[in-house]
Amino acid sequence: MTYDPATANPLFGNPLHTRADVEKGLRDLFDPLLPYFSQGGARVRLDGAGAHFDRAAADLEGFARPLWGLTPLAAGGADFAHWELYRQGLANGTDPDHPEYWGQVNSTDQRMVELAAIGFTMRMVPHLVWEPLPQKAKDNLAAYLKHARQFDYADNNWKFFRVLVDLGLEECGVDFDRALTEQYLEELDGFYLGDGWYRDGNIRRIDHYIPFAMHFYGLIYAKLARGDEKRVAAYKERAALFAQDIQHWFDEDGGTLVFGRSLTYRFACGGFWGALAFADLEALPWGKIKGHFMRHLRWWADKPIAHGNGVLSIGYGYPNLFMSESYNSAGSPYWALKAFLPLALPADHPFWTAEEEAADFDAKPVPLKHPGMVMQHTPGNVVALSSGQQNWQMRHGTEKYAKFVYSSRYGFSVEVDERAYHQGAFDGALALSDDGRHYRVRETNERAQIAGTALHAVWKPWSDVTVETWLLPANPWHIRVHRITTPRALHGTEGGFAIDRADLNADTYVDEKGRAVAGSKTDVSAILDLGGQRDGRAFRALPNSNLIASKTIVPQLRGDIPAGTTVMVTAAMALPAGAGAEAALANPPETPDLAALEAQFALEGVDVSAILVPERF
Repeated sequence: MTYDPATANPLFGNPLHTRADVEKGLRDLFDPLLPYFSQGGARVRLDGAGAHFDRAAADLEGFARPLWGLTPLAAGGADFAHWELYRQGLANGTDPDHPEYWGQVNSTDQRMVELAAIGFTMRMVPHLVWEPLPQKAKDNLAAYLKHARQFDYADNNWKFFRVLVDLGLEECGVDFDRALTEQYLEELDGFYLGDGWYRDGNIRRIDHYIPFAMHFYGLIYAKLARGDEKRVAAYKERAALFAQDIQHWFDEDGGTLVFGRSLTYRFACGGFWGALAFADLEALPWGKIKGHFMRHLRWWADKPIAHGNGVLSIGYGYPNLFMSESYNSAGSPYWALKAFLPLALPADHPFWTAEEEAADFDAKPVPLKHPGMVMQHTPGNVVALSSGQQNWQMRHGTEKYAKFVYSSRYGFSVEVDERAYHQGAFDGALALSDDGRHYRVRETNERAQIAGTALHAVWKPWSDVTVETWLLPANPWHIRVHRITTPRALHGTEGGFAIDRADLNADTYVDEKGRAVAGSKTDVSAILDLGGQRDGRAFRALPNSNLIASKTIVPQLRGDIPAGTTVMVTAAMALPAGAGAEAALANPPETPDLAALEAQFALEGVDVSAILVPERF
């Protein structure tokens, strides 16, 4: 059989318009996992790839993560044929004398993450996973959870995991120290920034963990907690505010902003919309919420995201270990099943009965102070101009957080050879080299401010080189102004958006002084030097570097930068091929007045929230 990457996707061909379609999608995603359950049911090992944690924890991940979808399925009244398998797994995985024992938690441990799904399941469907267990198995499961929760959890969204375990223990009548629950709830409140936004710990990082973790778990708590009315009301109020902003991380077709870490969780990014429904919170009209939710699932239905056996791959738009995190095991992608939370709701819930409503975005830029972004909607796409975030801890953290621009339709690329400057993609980035082999890009900012719909950042690729960058929306274009001060000559390469590249070079390429344009059957991407000095290059990037398309073309501007101070002005855009793209190419934006920009920030500039945390190494 020839591998068909589209039909290998378990969602392929599913219209994903109704509750029944969503339920079928969940079952189709789960079924390929069944052959990989261990004999005792406690472990699911999908392939030989490793993560930084041990195999037992990875096997627990494969076992537990499907529960984020299966538990709502059961809570909504649907049959599921394999609860006995899960009961057997819970009993054996927590039995120190069984060969499939998950291992004891003795410090901050990946097992803490996965136990949250078990706590959630115990709270939602105790009649399926707790009550049928023999007393010894109950005792072992309770002891395992209580032992794990006494250790420190990571100082970020992980703190919710102990809270979720506690909800399950409480539901099943197990005594535990509730002071620890209250302590973590208070510490989680310390991450709240205002206007519905959190940060993911005390770090310059505001990414998809805010909707699919901080708010997702907060809304579950808001639905399931007992006797905490004040905090429940706060979680709902914050989520209602957040919905007004986070809708702009989605495009009109359901794609979401490709930004930050853990993107292999894929349609978990739509989990926030399902969590609003679960908590009965009409933050937007139900038709709008349902539209965002359904379109996002449909966006994924034709992507080659699974292996030939139907098991979800590590990757984003296709299998790709280059972009993975050190904590991604083969079971990690199944956090995507968090999107299926609304299956806990009956068919007559207003979320399910509402007619989908279109997103109804317009071309007006939307500033978001807390993540340091200015959002710009274009056909089938949302673009984020970005300054103020960083991530030193993650593989490719620079590409995931510190580019100038991110997109839902065109994704971003990670560099696959850090010692091959002339082969770099550098989409949405400016790379500088002083030896023609190595390079530096923006990794962090000395300063990041927003003024109206413009961003300004100061960054230092070397200790003796300073770059100031201004980012301005000019829909469908955006403008980047760079002022570079260097004591020695450098070479620079600046990239536009990466677009899918056809086989047999069946695309169009324009390499000219002052501009580069790449055209495919579906898209056009262009980058212009508004000063006309740099050389254009439509570059065939190295394979498997982009998160959405495995082979891409990236238009670039390249040129020498002399010692002293140099100002470069860049315009970039990408659009679906057609009249709109041709019109945009014929009408590039004008060069902004740098003095006026400086005056604007002197008068109106405020610090981006993300940068206000002290820098950590």
